[in-house]
Amino acid sequence: MSKRRQNLIVVVGVVFLLLAGAWALAAVFGGSVEYDRNGKKVAIKGKAKSSVATVAVATNTEPVVTHLKTPKAVKAIYMTSWIAGSKNLRPRLIDLIDRTELNAVVIDIKDYTGLIAFEIDNPAIKKLGSFEKRITDLPALIAELHRKNIYVIGRISTFQDASLAKKRPDLAVKRASDGAVWRDRKGISWLDAGSKEAWDYTVLLAKESYALGFDELNFDYIRFPSDGNMRDIAYPFSHATESNKPDVLAGFFKYLSSQLHPLGIPISADLFGMVCTNYDDLGIGQVLEKAAPYFDFIAPMVYPSHYPTGYMGIKKPALSPYAVINHNMKVAAERLEKASTTRAKLRPWLQDFDLGADYTAEMIREEKRAVYDNGLNSWMMWDPGNHYTTGAYDSI
Repeated sequence: MSKRRQNLIVVVGVVFLLLAGAWALAAVFGGSVEYDRNGKKVAIKGKAKSSVATVAVATNTEPVVTHLKTPKAVKAIYMTSWIAGSKNLRPRLIDLIDRTELNAVVIDIKDYTGLIAFEIDNPAIKKLGSFEKRITDLPALIAELHRKNIYVIGRISTFQDASLAKKRPDLAVKRASDGAVWRDRKGISWLDAGSKEAWDYTVLLAKESYALGFDELNFDYIRFPSDGNMRDIAYPFSHATESNKPDVLAGFFKYLSSQLHPLGIPISADLFGMVCTNYDDLGIGQVLEKAAPYFDFIAPMVYPSHYPTGYMGIKKPALSPYAVINHNMKVAAERLEKASTTRAKLRPWLQDFDLGADYTAEMIREEKRAVYDNGLNSWMMWDPGNHYTTGAYDSI
């Protein structure tokens, strides 16, 4: 037998073994084998007995990606992408999660700047998006969190996106007076919530982030602007008015769900806290009942410090965390159940930062108690500086 023929037989044998291995893994997990758009990755989806919901078999150049199932009770803290990218700073927060009741972390994928915190090898995203190398070892970070059974939620600032508005001003909210890009009082520009290209960009970023190992995608700033010169504002795609803003956003919510839920991707929505008790759209398009059907979790930002003086007859709401959050959760839960949606979808953002009051461990525990007293078990803690009050969280 010639040497060339021997080599051919060896190559064919190796290919057969690789294919057989993929088929065997698929059989074990009771699912199907799928390849990504470049034919690089084999994804096996099916019934897994462990906490791993999705398994991806990597090529020799890509790591294995796993996804944790959503915990029955999510107890999360927020971590900026800057902290997440620092091997010196992030261990403090990971340790806090590891030794307390906390079991999840929310990490910025794209914040208000519009900058994506890590590189993504996707031509369409590279064309539209801008990267800032904040997290240079994302696969290793997610792998470490998963080894500790920490659920990883990726936060995406959606329509507040200064970077894409600069790169594609045609997608941005405009000044009615001269057609220039409109900016809010902080000088930040926004995308028109009715832009289909903005929708597609968001969906693509979500899919790519999930493929990198994030277990859930959390969408923030899914609304119209609320401050700045609102008398000199125009929307080139949605042609938004006070009456149609809720429908524009509902269209986006439905589209997001249709693109991500068939892939088994859990999604959550950050909403203004007063969405719980207001039946109008607060001028930003957010109405509780119009968002709830399309998300796995609704995360109203019920920070007591953000409620106005006199709310519920309370002179300083920041000093009454239990009363404010209890009322909001009670009303929101009743509204969801009346709309044939389970109250279990509620997973509020709570306050662990000093604004309106110096927040103590006791006050933060009062926030959590308000959640539990309404038959809910999940919450997420926000502190923009990532300095969490250790005594507020039960040790394990």
